[in-house]
Amino acid sequence: MANKPESESFIDMFAKLGQDLKLPSMDIERVLEHHRKNLEALQKSASATASGASSLMAKQREMLQDTLREVTDMAQSYRIPGNPQEMMAKQADFARKSFEAAVKNAGEVAEIVKKSGTESIEILRKRIQESMEEIRDSYEKRK
Repeated sequence: MANKPESESFIDMFAKLGQDLKLPSMDIERVLEHHRKNLEALQKSASATASGASSLMAKQREMLQDTLREVTDMAQSYRIPGNPQEMMAKQADFARKSFEAAVKNAGEVAEIVKKSGTESIEILRKRIQESMEEIRDSYEKRK
C-alpha cells in the first residue's frame, strides 16, 4: 500500500504560493497579533457598552421605584379628607415634582448614554490609531 503524503496546512500552501510568485514574505505571527489586538479592542468596547446598558437599566429601575412611591403617597393623601384647595395644591405639587424628576432623570439617563458611548468609541478610536501606527511602522521597516 502506497503511503499518502500528508496534506499541507493552508498557511504552508499560501507560503509556498508566495514563494512561487516571488511575493515578499509575511510575518504570520505579527498579523495574528494585530488581529488579536483588534478583537481585544472590540471586546473592551462591547464590555463598556454593556456596562453602560446595565447602568441605564439600574437608573430606569430606580426612577420607576421613585415614581411608584410618589404615586402611592399621592393616592394615600387623596384618602385623607380635605378641602378642594388643599387637593388642588397637592395635585399641583405632585405635577411639579413629577416634572422636575422627569427633567432630572432625563438628564441623568442622557449622561449615562453619553458616557457609555464615548467610552466605547474611545476604545475603538485608540485601537484604530494604534493599528495605523503598526501599519506605518511595518511599511517603514520594509523600505
